[in-house]
Amino acid sequence: MNDHRVEEMELDLLIQAVYARYGYDFRSYTRSSFRRRVRIFMQERNLQQISEIIPLLLKNEEAFSEFVQQISVPVSDMFRDPEVYHSLRNKVFPLFRTYPFVKIWSAGCASGEEAYSLAILAIESGLNGRTRIYATDYNDRAINTGKKGIYDIARMRDFTRNYQASGGKEEFSTYYTTAYSKAVIKDSIRKMVTFSNHNLTQDGVFGEMHLILCRNVLIYFDRSLQEHVLSLVTDSLSQRGFLCLGLHENLRFSEVKTCYSALDEKVRIYRKEAYGGSR
Repeated sequence: MNDHRVEEMELDLLIQAVYARYGYDFRSYTRSSFRRRVRIFMQERNLQQISEIIPLLLKNEEAFSEFVQQISVPVSDMFRDPEVYHSLRNKVFPLFRTYPFVKIWSAGCASGEEAYSLAILAIESGLNGRTRIYATDYNDRAINTGKKGIYDIARMRDFTRNYQASGGKEEFSTYYTTAYSKAVIKDSIRKMVTFSNHNLTQDGVFGEMHLILCRNVLIYFDRSLQEHVLSLVTDSLSQRGFLCLGLHENLRFSEVKTCYSALDEKVRIYRKEAYGGSR
């Protein structure tokens, strides 16, 4: 039996063990991405074989928590892909001005940068006081970082550049304070965001939202899991609500595509129609 086949068997056993012990289901994650993150976890712990991970995770919940952090890849920036926020700013948020209250879901929020970017958009669109942003992830460490709203000051330069490219006209520094080498998102912005643990692959419908951002999440899943997640977010979206995917994601091959019309296909913003195909 060659080494590759042995490694694949070890990956299968690892996935089964994690599911049996903790209920986390990685069976439908893109295999190449999952394997790559597992190898990084092994290197950090100086492990030689995938099979060595299994007893470690089964017996050590702290090690499992660290494993989840590695697999979930919690990476984000404020106003990441500025052209997306430029479109939201000009094509979506102006429509919300007629709404009595706006609910937005940042699904797979990582450490909160996306959620706070949306809060700033809401403020600049005159929606402060009637917008609630729900930021969810299954990575508790990332969620805790998001709740604190504390980021390295060195990142603010890139965040500011993204903000300006998105059409922001204010001084970006008005949205945070500085302390030592950290930037702290202001309380007035953090109060607009509710963070919670939610696993898109296992948990159920999340409210009835007017806008859902599920960006750069689907690329880690195989086709069946992508379909499951897209069905979940579609069911969580109000009629005529908006869905925003990552720039390398789309609805082209999904069963839910008939539920939507493209508001801005270039930046993957879609609007849910009142009557969508078979749904």
